[in-house]
Amino acid sequence: MAAPAACTRFSDNYDLKEELGKGAFSVVRRCVQKSTGLEFAAKIINTKKLSARDFQKLEREARICRKLQHPNIVRLHDSIQEENFHYLVFDLVTGGELFEDIVAREFYSEADASHCIQQILESVNHCHTNGVVHRDLKPENLLLASKAKGAAVKLADFGLAIEVQGEQHAWFGFAGTPGYLSPEVLKKEPYGKPVDIWACGVILYILLVGYPPFWDEDQHRLYAQIKAGAYDYPSPEWDTVTPEAKNLINQMLTVNPSKRITASEALKHPWICQRERVASVVHRQETVDCLKKFNARRKLKGAILTTMLATRNFSKSGRSIITKKGDGSQVKESTDSSTTLEDDDIKGIVGSCTPPQTPAAATTNCGQPQTPTSKSAPVSFGFGSGSASVAKTSTTLSLSAVLLQGAQARKQEVIKMTEQLLEAINVGDYEAYTKICDPHLTAFEPEALGNLVEGMDFHKFYFDNVVGKNCKAVNTTILNPTVHLLGDDAACIAYVRLTQYMDKQGAAHSSQCEETRIWHKRDNKWQNVHFHRSSNSPPFTFAPSAHK
Repeated sequence: MAAPAACTRFSDNYDLKEELGKGAFSVVRRCVQKSTGLEFAAKIINTKKLSARDFQKLEREARICRKLQHPNIVRLHDSIQEENFHYLVFDLVTGGELFEDIVAREFYSEADASHCIQQILESVNHCHTNGVVHRDLKPENLLLASKAKGAAVKLADFGLAIEVQGEQHAWFGFAGTPGYLSPEVLKKEPYGKPVDIWACGVILYILLVGYPPFWDEDQHRLYAQIKAGAYDYPSPEWDTVTPEAKNLINQMLTVNPSKRITASEALKHPWICQRERVASVVHRQETVDCLKKFNARRKLKGAILTTMLATRNFSKSGRSIITKKGDGSQVKESTDSSTTLEDDDIKGIVGSCTPPQTPAAATTNCGQPQTPTSKSAPVSFGFGSGSASVAKTSTTLSLSAVLLQGAQARKQEVIKMTEQLLEAINVGDYEAYTKICDPHLTAFEPEALGNLVEGMDFHKFYFDNVVGKNCKAVNTTILNPTVHLLGDDAACIAYVRLTQYMDKQGAAHSSQCEETRIWHKRDNKWQNVHFHRSSNSPPFTFAPSAHK
């Protein structure tokens, strides 16, 4: 692995390509290594905007990733520091989330779950062997190397990882994701490598039945369940799970961390190393169905949180989503959360929160042992994050999040550009329309009587003579948009177009048609290069509003 290169400029070795995602102080873009032609994901951090604390955390993340080289870990290939930017060059993983892949499979059995958790344990064991505790194991950070069948599971996002000495246990601060937090962290006790094994136990439980072992709408009750290790195996879904699988979960979800199974021991468990003989190979359709709902809930919560971050930015002046109980402790409004949190980050984002650590530790230590306080309970944010990581939203962008969200972001861009094009037609803005369309735009539409029309003259006729002439108001709605990405710089969108309008007599009308548009991205700008409309123009002869 390449060491940080202070004298080498990023552009000497890599060509930057399209953006995959963006954070407050960072952006992730696909890049191509000039010497080999290999593709990577470049996380570009604007160091001018980082506080000393943020810079410490960045250095910690890079240092940890640099020493981890394993087929089941998203690898850091290069780290380049320039005057105002720091470049982290990672594997470009394209297979999406493991949990999303599982629900798309035609067949999924207990043996498949065994193979999944084995790869996760291999990555965790490599971390622990190298003195690293991940602290944020959850489905969002479990990715697939590619979309190929049997692609390797990759552990991602080491933004909360810490370095420990041997089997050291200490208070390193409150960090993790609510549903995956271990009892010792919630009790603010010294902790170490076993916290990752507890999270693995939660993940394995979900892999087998599609829902988590600990659940409650109330924060305190949820944390009480976890601290007590209060979970069970309800019928009928657990009746078909082998005793060996339950035995491994029990050893992972052992409340006492000193008695909890280690990663190396778990890899030797019969359900893992002898899965052909021990694990069931019966298809688990009920698990797949439950997992689909689990995934949908995570994504919905993530979308809510992302919207909140975008519109409110969790500013200190905004309303805190932390609520206080009568005893002075703080709880969040919802516990269906996959939101990453870290006490010092929470202090910085929500001014009213007091993290369970000393002020000195919060400002000077970065993943180092701290002295816990006893006056405040752990705090966390309301709403789950999906793939977003709240603790790092204030500084750098979660790599796993942007790799998963890159394709979705491009689809949203295409939908947005289509809406802008239709709005230009509605208001009769030919200049805006020409900026969005390719000069050689081609089209199949009924008005052309079956002919393929090329260029803008045919469409300009309607802007000059029809648009806005026969109606007082127009509104267009895109229904059921479906976007297919055709590589990185092209896309196809199909949708039903509903048009509402008021004629000059004040009567309301509506019509609909089906449209397909091809978009091409040139010089980082989307342009419409072709469209096809299925039906005639609306009766108010407002042709462009129905087909351009």
